[in-house]
Amino acid sequence: MNLPVLTVGEFDLVFNMLSLAVAAMFGSFVFFVIARNQVAHKYRPALIMSSLVVGIAGYHYWRIFGSWDAAFMPKFDMVDGAKVLVGYEPSGKPFNDAYRYVDWLLTVPLLVAELIAVLALSRTVRTPMMTKLIIASVLMIATGYPGEISSDNMVRGVWGAVATVPFCYILYVLWVELTKATETASPRVKKLLSDTRLVLLGTWGFYPIAYLMPQLGVDAGSATVALQVGYSVADILAKCAYGFMIYAIAKAKMEDEGIDAQGAPIAAAEAA
Repeated sequence: MNLPVLTVGEFDLVFNMLSLAVAAMFGSFVFFVIARNQVAHKYRPALIMSSLVVGIAGYHYWRIFGSWDAAFMPKFDMVDGAKVLVGYEPSGKPFNDAYRYVDWLLTVPLLVAELIAVLALSRTVRTPMMTKLIIASVLMIATGYPGEISSDNMVRGVWGAVATVPFCYILYVLWVELTKATETASPRVKKLLSDTRLVLLGTWGFYPIAYLMPQLGVDAGSATVALQVGYSVADILAKCAYGFMIYAIAKAKMEDEGIDAQGAPIAAAEAA
């Protein structure tokens, strides 16, 4: 990646957003590990997946954070006889943003799988649906990467179009097939499911915009900052907030079924 010279505000904005992402991921990891024991056994795989998602993302954000800090060095100018920090320039060390694609390759399949897992559908419905979503998500990330690392706008456009095909298929499965499979769910669960899918769509919708920034003629410095800040915000929502919504779905389904975390009827547990 050819790094631009950044203002102090631009460098600090990305630095602080990456730091926030690290804290959000690891904080969520602790919550999901603890919350796993607060849901019934059949919903625990979804919480385990949520823990894996934010744990993996937290590690990669830690690496991105360190790589960003090492890739730039302070730039000083003399103002009225005093040395003043005026910005940050490339240090000569590479900024390894490929950590993001490694992260997405691992976490995106888990994200779609945990949504299916928390609904506790029958195995005949769950297994093929989860398999299709995982394969499509891997294809989406794998085909998007060649365009991401290319400086040729034509190449970026072609690979971007290819990656859109599995993305659209994922949306079809989540909105059409999954809706049919949850027709008997309670109104509350359906509302939570709808909101969770919208969070996924809204956050994933930023990635194509970021992908196309070089083709839109955005200034290099602004594009770099917008990408890093945008990706960080989108990942916090798509992983942390999404995980909390998965937890809410599990709790709502337990209330509908009238069971506690051990799977026992709540009325019987209270009587004992």
